[in-house]
Amino acid sequence: MKKYYIKTFGCQMNVYDSQRIASILEHLGLKAASSPRAADLIILNTCHIREKAAEKVFSDLGRLELLRQERLEKGLSTIIGVVGCVVQAEDEQIAKRAPYVDFALGPLAYHRLPEVLAKLGRTRGETIIDTEFPVESKFDFLPPNNTSSGCAFLAVQEGCNNFCTYCVVPYTRGIETSRPVEDVLCEARGLVARGAVELNLLGQNVNSYHGKDSSGKERSLAYLLNKLNEIDGLKRLRYTTSYPADMADELIACHKNISKLMPYLHLPVQSGSDKILKAMNRRHTAGQYLEIIAKLREANPLLGFSSDFIVGFPGETDADFEATLDLVKKVGFIQAFSFKYSRRPGTPAALMPGQIEEKVKKQRLDILQNLLFSGQLNFNKETVGKIVPVLFETGGRHAGQLTGRTPYMQNLHAELGREYLNKIVNVRVTGATVNSLTGQKEGK
Repeated sequence: MKKYYIKTFGCQMNVYDSQRIASILEHLGLKAASSPRAADLIILNTCHIREKAAEKVFSDLGRLELLRQERLEKGLSTIIGVVGCVVQAEDEQIAKRAPYVDFALGPLAYHRLPEVLAKLGRTRGETIIDTEFPVESKFDFLPPNNTSSGCAFLAVQEGCNNFCTYCVVPYTRGIETSRPVEDVLCEARGLVARGAVELNLLGQNVNSYHGKDSSGKERSLAYLLNKLNEIDGLKRLRYTTSYPADMADELIACHKNISKLMPYLHLPVQSGSDKILKAMNRRHTAGQYLEIIAKLREANPLLGFSSDFIVGFPGETDADFEATLDLVKKVGFIQAFSFKYSRRPGTPAALMPGQIEEKVKKQRLDILQNLLFSGQLNFNKETVGKIVPVLFETGGRHAGQLTGRTPYMQNLHAELGREYLNKIVNVRVTGATVNSLTGQKEGK
């Protein structure tokens, strides 16, 4: 029996794509390997958002080629493949820097993996590269999603039409497309039947979802959430990542009317400066973002927010950075992801004047993260002593320990047996750090 190994970089969409690739391979008769050394087929599913992520892929490929040579000396053949956004953006670099790679597929082409493997079985030579944006949806050609987990990702939308000046997504994932309503519901029912109690709807711009129903009418994310809410056995709903300007009133109302929708929303703002937001080609101002937050809190006062921030964008002054700090203080984010601006080839921002020195970017990031981490720690500490429902997803670092997530996406560790995996358990929180909670099953 041939075995495969997939290493995933980057976002939750990549995690979902890797799960679907695994379903393709298992449909072909392959089984998962515990490590690359035990695999006949090794696939890197790549991310191109930041420069370091792309460079890490090439470093890993070099190590995999050494591993292939070691296996070859033992009479074992190994196929090395790369999929995802790095392929779409740097297909020529892959062919040049890693000519030993057998195939490279863009994120919209991995459904063609069976024919690629069949071709490799007939002949081995130059790297097979496929970065076409197909007319057909890849989802039309994928086998059923065989993922079995208490918490499951479900892609409903892909691509982006916003063309933020720093972002490669429109160039690597293409323009926005949405899956038909019934296709999403069918996959969702299958995931719940296999044990999922939480679904996280994914899209690069998920709240612009506009999939068609069975009558051909385009439907919104709010409509889709309401339909998913009707699935028996489903306990929790989430969606990510959202774009502020597409936060429609009917979607905001879902946070009031759908109890399965968790009280946590990731809503990237990127900057608190209107000047920088305009340079980023964001379709919102800082004031408009705060108005959206106020509407959401009116719909559900228990909502907690996370966000994305980029510091050191070209032209960012001290005053622009202070505006970002001011916005953070006004919102009070319970989690956040913050990064130094990274020039991505092919994006407008890479050619903008006023590029910020690395030293200044680092100083600003340190200041911002100290503020964000302080807010996150305070929120986590406020949870101590409370009883919270936790969905346990994986084993912990230590024997007899499980790790799960609260409704607010906080990591929580507890001493529990594996019989509680993929189950929602009431836990009393006993400790808190910036990044995680500890707790004890209520009633122990």
